[in-house]
Amino acid sequence: MTTIGILGGTGPAGRGVAARLANAGCDVVLGSRDSRRANEVAGNLLPRGPGTVSGATNEDAALSTIIIVATPWDSAVATVRSLKSQLVGKTVISKVNALAREGRELVPLYPARGSIAAQITFALPESRVVGAFHHLPAATMEDQDSDLDADVVIFSDHEEDRRLVAEFVNRIEGLRAVIAGSMSLASSIEAFTAVCKSINIRYKSHSYVKLRG
Repeated sequence: MTTIGILGGTGPAGRGVAARLANAGCDVVLGSRDSRRANEVAGNLLPRGPGTVSGATNEDAALSTIIIVATPWDSAVATVRSLKSQLVGKTVISKVNALAREGRELVPLYPARGSIAAQITFALPESRVVGAFHHLPAATMEDQDSDLDADVVIFSDHEEDRRLVAEFVNRIEGLRAVIAGSMSLASSIEAFTAVCKSINIRYKSHSYVKLRG
């Protein structure tokens, strides 16, 4: 059974992914700077599948087979850099978007290397970074009764890891993996999250991406 560690997993983005992964049969370790908070959140998730969710520090979560980065965007690089040695040789999934609110809209921010995934790649030269889960509304992911039918856009320079991530995404009820291509698409894919969230603010909805054709 695959063990997946989620760095910064106690926030809305991490909780929803954790619940869905556990329902699909994965054992999930929610990481946090505060292990007590992580254990509290993990105990309240109550997945409905064969997997489990437990709480731990980010350092312990980083010992998992696959890692998901779900921290706030402005702490993502510092977090992974502090865990660099634990992440050597591992698949590291970034779901982080750099966004800022302006009025009733969210706008994308562009870090020095163009995307958060690229910044993480630079910080972790001995890890294999994959981008995924960017456009999913956290509340809908966490609501296990929601009628979710979303596509997860995946990108990476590592083909084997793209396929690995696609395989376990496709095991999650309500999600379908769509491999877009290489890390060169990271900026565009992350930035489109601003469109999704701005639509949700305007219409008070929880929309997501579904590709047709």
